[in-house]
Parts: sequence; C-alpha cells; structure tokens
Amino acid sequence: MLTVLRLLLTPRTTLIAENLFLRKQLTLFKERKIKPRFASRLNRLTFIALAKFFDWRTALVLIKPETFLKWHRHAFRKLWTWKSNRGRKPLPKNLHILVRKIHNENPTWGEDRIANELSLKLGIQVSPATVRKYMQPRRPSKGCGNQRWATFVANHAKVIVSCDFVTCITVNFKILYIFVAMEIGSRQILHTNVTDHPTAEWTTQQFREIFAFEHPYRFVLHDRDSIFSRDVDQALKTFGLRILKSPPQTPVANAFCERLIGTIRRECLDYLIPFNQRHLKTVVREFTRFYNRGRPHMSLGPGIPEPTQAKLPASVHRHKLPEGYRIKSKPVLGGLHHEYNLEKEAA
Repeated sequence: MLTVLRLLLTPRTTLIAENLFLRKQLTLFKERKIKPRFASRLNRLTFIALAKFFDWRTALVLIKPETFLKWHRHAFRKLWTWKSNRGRKPLPKNLHILVRKIHNENPTWGEDRIANELSLKLGIQVSPATVRKYMQPRRPSKGCGNQRWATFVANHAKVIVSCDFVTCITVNFKILYIFVAMEIGSRQILHTNVTDHPTAEWTTQQFREIFAFEHPYRFVLHDRDSIFSRDVDQALKTFGLRILKSPPQTPVANAFCERLIGTIRRECLDYLIPFNQRHLKTVVREFTRFYNRGRPHMSLGPGIPEPTQAKLPASVHRHKLPEGYRIKSKPVLGGLHHEYNLEKEAA
C-alpha cells in the first residue's frame, strides 16, 4: 500500500525516468545471457542522465552502487578534461621549431631548463608544461632530507662553501680526481682543479686559493673522506672558518655538492673521454664558466649565478621576440651544449 501511495504521488517525469532506467537494466540482463559483456559508453551515459530525475539508489538491480558512482566520476573527469582543453590558442609555429631545435641540440636538457633558457635569455615566456609537449617528459626526482639540517643550510646558504671530489677515467684507464667547491647560496662554482694523486697538502692549497683574501664565508661543508684530514681542517680554521662534516654514508647531508657532481657527470663527463690531466682540466674549466655564466638554475628563481647579459628588452608579446633582435647561438664544449642570447640585427 505504501508503494502504491508513493507511485500515485510521484510526478510523471520521475516515473518515466525510473521506468526507462529499469528497462535499460533488463535489456543488459538479456544481452548478458547471450554473451556476457560490459555496459557500453552509451548505456552508461543514459543511466547517468536518467538518474538526475529520481532517487536512483532504489532502482539499481543489476548494477552495484559503487560501479554506478565510478561511471559518474569517470564522466565528470572526461567532461572537465574536455572543458580545460578548449579555447587555448596554440603557440606560434616558429616557437615550436625553436623548442625542438634547442631540445635536439641539447639532449641533456629538460623542459624546465629549456623554459628558463627562453625566459632569461630570449625573453619568451613559455611554461615548462608547454615545452614538455614537444619533448620526452622527465621523471620527477624525489626529495628527502632532515628538516632541521635543511633549515640550517637554507638560513646560512650564502656563507657555506660545499666541496667534494669527482673521479674520471682517461683514455688510458688512469684515474683522475676533480676537486670542486661551490657556494650554496648562489650555486656558483668557486674553484676547480684536477690531480692524479689528491693529498692533504694539495687539498689545503686549493682552499688557500679560495680563502686567501677577504671573504664572506663562515662554514665549509665536506664529507668524512680521508683526504679531508685533520691538517686540512686546521688550515681552514686559520681562515676563520668552521668545519661541517656530513654524517657517515649520508650524501643527502651534502646534497648541493652531490647534485653539482651529478650535473658535471650528466652534462659533461658522460659524453667525453679525456686524454690526460691537462685535457680534463681544460674541459672542466670551460664547463665551470658555462655553469656559472650561461646555465639557468631552478633554485635561483630561475637565474644564473653570474649573469652576463643585460636586462632583456621589452617585447610586445610574451611569445614573440623583441623587435630588432635575433637569436644568437654559441656552442659550448664542442656543441654538447649551447648558449642562447639576443643581439641586435644589423640595420
């Protein structure tokens, strides 16, 4: 009696929708008896549309409630994906060609690096997500670390010098050691040198070349390698510096220098085999100049530790070059990398 009373008081539109809803489920039931299969997209959309006119939870017979909700969520995702991709104007064709050219000429560069290069040196504002459409996406790196140590390093980044050694094998299988020291705040490489036999005396001399004159630094961060002996630490204290030693087997404590070493390997050493110590020193010196003056760094905003280009001229549109300027490309390390700058066109 209650069901009959409810039907008498239910609006006609609701009854029609519920009837169609139930008939659709019965049709699916008959089809599955012949050949089991999933509901088609058209059937799913029909169920979703009819469910707006009545309480669909009381009319489910063959479909589970969680399955119906999953269809509903999937339909909304498709709808908003379609809406978010509408109305966006494509980038100019010449910019497509430029992004592909930079990507092909610099295979180690990711989308962030290319976007920073275009923004800082050419004045073209393109997001990394847009650049990623025309190149292979890069897997994001997972960060980790102690919050307290990270806070200390962030507060004193401009007065901390981080250092470490990089090994490299020559063409005759001789092992060479590259000493690198960087300022954490500006990501600037302060000093590099190459040797085949690193000793405490040689390492101390490298620090003398960095701190011999007046300097703003207070801390030196290094690992517990035997090269950084007690004599080396005592020599550093004479320059008014405090020694920060990373814990054993914890490279993340010296993450900035470890990242620099990884960059040197991925963008330089992995693509060449040095003939001797002199050759490697020349290569490292050229890469250091490029790292300090031509390579954008995400941690700086993005920015360059020692920017050499003046302020970019104003452009009428963020996707267009300033009028009267053209792009100048300069190869680095024999074309392994390239620097891009704006220069005025000849009248």
